[in-house]
Amino acid sequence: MCTAATPQTTPPAQPSALAPTAAPAASPAPTPAARPAPDWRIRFGALSLIWGFSFLLIKVGTEGYAPFQVTLGRLLSGTAVLAVAMAVRRERLPRGARTWAHLAVAAFFLNALPFSLFAHAELTIPSTLAGICNATSPLWGMALSLVALSEDRPTRRRVAGLGLGFLGVLTVLGAWQGFSGLDFGGTAMALLASLSYPIGWIYVRRTLAGNDSSTLALTGGQLFLGTVQLALVTPLFTSAPDGFPPLPTLAVVALGALGTGLAVLMQYGLVEEVGPTTAQMVTYLIPVIATAAGVVVLGERLSWNTPVGALVVLAGAALTQSRARSSRASGARTGAGARTGTGAGAGATDHP
Repeated sequence: MCTAATPQTTPPAQPSALAPTAAPAASPAPTPAARPAPDWRIRFGALSLIWGFSFLLIKVGTEGYAPFQVTLGRLLSGTAVLAVAMAVRRERLPRGARTWAHLAVAAFFLNALPFSLFAHAELTIPSTLAGICNATSPLWGMALSLVALSEDRPTRRRVAGLGLGFLGVLTVLGAWQGFSGLDFGGTAMALLASLSYPIGWIYVRRTLAGNDSSTLALTGGQLFLGTVQLALVTPLFTSAPDGFPPLPTLAVVALGALGTGLAVLMQYGLVEEVGPTTAQMVTYLIPVIATAAGVVVLGERLSWNTPVGALVVLAGAALTQSRARSSRASGARTGAGARTGTGAGAGATDHP
């Protein structure tokens, strides 16, 4: 997820009591009322569903395409959605070679690398496990921020959250059983993908916070660069697909257009309306929805330790995010951190 700065609005000027009153004139033509946006709770729920189902869509996409192809298609679709949004809002791409250089690094850690790792991981692990691994991202972020961000100070509650989250990971993986039946390669790639997000968030926070470009422009440029990176890498490791199977193709397009494009725009609106603290709570619903989708739709097997461990991970992640409100506000405009999210820095994850 990523967050956008809440625009400062100026209240309309009220007529002064001392100002002379003008003579009655013909009333102006009424302006059409803007269509109200759906209640934020509805959009919050929709965003949770979109990002929660992303792991299912990745799994379906890899049934017809190579992992790099899934990621490339995802980034193409997501970039197209943001390009349309920028055109409608008449946004311009960022300027300056330094900004684009920082965006290229952000695109690698927040898009190209984690998207590719999750796609490769789901070749050998269930989508439910991938979704739960994604929930460890706040744990990685807390550990890294203590080293990389001087303003983030350790507290007993946050350290306890880190330890609790680690116990949750061990529960999910079945450590007492000697990790039997676990694919180490796929699980390691999913955990590395989750680690990649906070690395990218910290980089964005240190290099792009306060940039003059809008959040949408920064994120659009970031996704474009991520698409270029995958377009250069994919032909080196994969051959052209023999065809375009309908279901995997629809899954990849939906993954990009909804999970990487539309979801980013939805989160912008949530951050502006309810703030980054509430908007980032979507992070804690993603593994729940991902698990339910994998079990119900894909028929993936679920043992007791998976949901129990996931709840422990989420509890630990929630503790690591507890901090003073003033420190939450400091990260409110880290625009290039799209997960897209998820986002979801101060807003998070993104997503998968």
